[in-house]
Amino acid sequence: MAEKESTNPLFSNPLETYPGLTVSDLNRYLPALQKADDIEMTIDNMHDGVYLSDGLEGLRKLPSASIDIIITDPPESPWRGKDRPGSPMTLQEYYKWNNNWLEEAYRVLKSTGALYLFCDWRLSGMYHSMLTNFLHVQTRITWRKMQAGETSKAVTWKNQAADIWFATKTKDFLFYREAISDQKDMEPALAQETGPSNLWVDILDTHITPAEEMSGDKPELLIERILKASSFKLNWVVDPFMGSGGVGLVTKKLGRRFIGFEADQDQLLISMKRIDQS
Repeated sequence: MAEKESTNPLFSNPLETYPGLTVSDLNRYLPALQKADDIEMTIDNMHDGVYLSDGLEGLRKLPSASIDIIITDPPESPWRGKDRPGSPMTLQEYYKWNNNWLEEAYRVLKSTGALYLFCDWRLSGMYHSMLTNFLHVQTRITWRKMQAGETSKAVTWKNQAADIWFATKTKDFLFYREAISDQKDMEPALAQETGPSNLWVDILDTHITPAEEMSGDKPELLIERILKASSFKLNWVVDPFMGSGGVGLVTKKLGRRFIGFEADQDQLLISMKRIDQS
């Protein structure tokens, strides 16, 4: 006789919780957790999902020329991984690591696809150089990154800006400027047929809504503008370093399809809950 499957919850002690997750959440989302080895997709059989995986490993599992847009904020200090745990990468290792995932990003993008890469000003020059090895860099967007609760004092000029590199796989790419009319300085630009500005001073990183309270999340309006400009409904969106799932959250709200990878299990479980409840 087959052994009866247990219906007991994984967790019952109310003290055994993760930050941002209840015991009920753990019992719901831990059994549904997927890893990169669970990814079995072809160009004709794609499906939404978030996975416990390093971004590079996850991208390698995706079919070539299958993704419409990649939106991501790569970690500034990734760890070496399973083979060399316990310390961050050296500068050479970090450069090689970025080169590897960007090469995979190029492979999985459709010919009309785009990549939006968030970065701090310290790494902006490096990413500009690396992106030109694979993609056509269209512009650098600068936005007002003013973290709420910031108390550190700058020695010279206080930095209140960050960059977003916009690059495309080919010169034939999607850009729907009429869909991003929420940009305050856009109307006069459109009237003059000069296009919207790459200086986004109208969106602040103030985290004023519950959906934007997670550490590392970008303002929802920022992700919305990118998605509206460079994707349509049902397009495939990927975030290889999804953190707590901010990109996935907005992607689902706008009717796009999302695939995300995150190496930290706590962050992945939080993202599963947030995307599920959006």
